[in-house]
Amino acid sequence: MYDYVLTCCSTADMPYEYFKKRNIPFVCFHYNMDGKEYPDDLGQTMSFEKFYGRIAAGAMPTTSQVNIGEFIDFFEPYLKAGKDILHISLSTGLSGSYNSACIARTELLQEYPDRKILIVDSLGASSGYGLLTDTAAGMRDNGATLEEVHTWVEQNKLNVHHWFFSTDLTHYKRGGRISAAAASFGTLLNICPLLNMSYDGKLIPRKKIRGKKHVIAEIVHMMELHAQNGTEYSGKCFISNSACYDDARKVADLVEEKFPHLNGPVMINSVGTVIGAHTGPGTVALFFFGDKRED
Repeated sequence: MYDYVLTCCSTADMPYEYFKKRNIPFVCFHYNMDGKEYPDDLGQTMSFEKFYGRIAAGAMPTTSQVNIGEFIDFFEPYLKAGKDILHISLSTGLSGSYNSACIARTELLQEYPDRKILIVDSLGASSGYGLLTDTAAGMRDNGATLEEVHTWVEQNKLNVHHWFFSTDLTHYKRGGRISAAAASFGTLLNICPLLNMSYDGKLIPRKKIRGKKHVIAEIVHMMELHAQNGTEYSGKCFISNSACYDDARKVADLVEEKFPHLNGPVMINSVGTVIGAHTGPGTVALFFFGDKRED
């Protein structure tokens, strides 16, 4: 049995049952919808179907990160039990949660000076952040030490590629990633923006592609260009989607056709409520290990 605990945030967007099975405790972000606050607890309090249905009906949720006190409350039971902690955090390019976790660590180590709390800025989000955490859990289960896992994650986190497209531009306009005029024009012309995660953990628009069929082909082409060993890629591939499973399934089918040596079938997850509050419905995201992100 390992003598440390691997933890992450709910924004890794893996299924609730997955985290229980893999023994990865997670701390919840929060969102506010129609004047009520909810935990981002992977569909337990509010199903993803209901969440995206309420957005489609006009609800505009806002989100809040994990604060310092919540991190202290989350970490302390493991320290009391004599465990060290490796926490992998949502990208600093999207949230201040990493900084809150670091402040909580400083406060806790004053009380538990013999323990270790190592915190990693994943520079990732959703199931790409989940893919990094999944790999760390596999190393832990195979006997890697806290320091070995921490070193590997720091050295390899920029090799996790995040590619996104959306068929609904409403929330991208709301979040300031595209202008109101561009959103209206894009919707009229059936433009689907293709974005990815930059080296500093921010979502960057890369291409404007007309039509869902073409953007599905292009997102898989990006995997052909960037995946480790190209179409001989033998790692895992995760996809997350916000209320558009059929589109995600089409991407997964094309990935499985193009990459016959994948480590298992493509895993399709839901974009969680906090990430989904910013993307809205209609987003598909593709995650895999590839060359190092440098821009």
